[in-house]
Amino acid sequence: MKLDSQVIAQAALDLLDEVGLDGLTMRKVAAALDVQAPALYWHVKNKRELLDAMARTVFIAAIDGVEAPRRDETWQDWTIGLAARLRRSMLRYRDGANVLAGTYVEDEAMWRTVELTLRTLEDAGFTLPEAARVFPILLHYTVGFVIEEQARGGAEYDSNPYRPDRIETVLDPVRFPLTTKMVGDLFTADFDAEFDYGLRVILAGIVAARTEQAH
Repeated sequence: MKLDSQVIAQAALDLLDEVGLDGLTMRKVAAALDVQAPALYWHVKNKRELLDAMARTVFIAAIDGVEAPRRDETWQDWTIGLAARLRRSMLRYRDGANVLAGTYVEDEAMWRTVELTLRTLEDAGFTLPEAARVFPILLHYTVGFVIEEQARGGAEYDSNPYRPDRIETVLDPVRFPLTTKMVGDLFTADFDAEFDYGLRVILAGIVAARTEQAH
């Protein structure tokens, strides 16, 4: 197999389920590729560059096939769909969101996605400065949400005392009746619904902020 940064990045991503991001080393990636570690440094100089290459792979997979909104599709639904694609791509890998956090994706597909987002928002009536603020807000929310989702979604979550069937062990319903009543909603494990609702709240806030500034 011919080595390049993409091959190395995919091998590293495939290792995450086994070792996690904290346990990932250049030596382990090299072993998975059946090469010596120095061979990797021709393509990725250090772990920082490896993470950038991994993030690029995750992001490229997320935006594969993304096109402009359909004629009957709102800009809100289109941007939510884009964020949902990125979430699904990160969830394919253990610590997938932590791979993207703080990394730099340098690829033409990245710039095409940014351009398409700016164009979509501009067509919806946003000024370019307004549109430029929306993209990082959605990106940061999505990455941050999945970091929390993956942290809560492991085997350890089975013993979570906040679960409705165990909440009596930590919560006094007499002192905290409202919290007890709503604990299933406060600490939901329905990540899909929680993610979608959060995005819609953010987008509604963006619209409200634009309206307020216009007055």
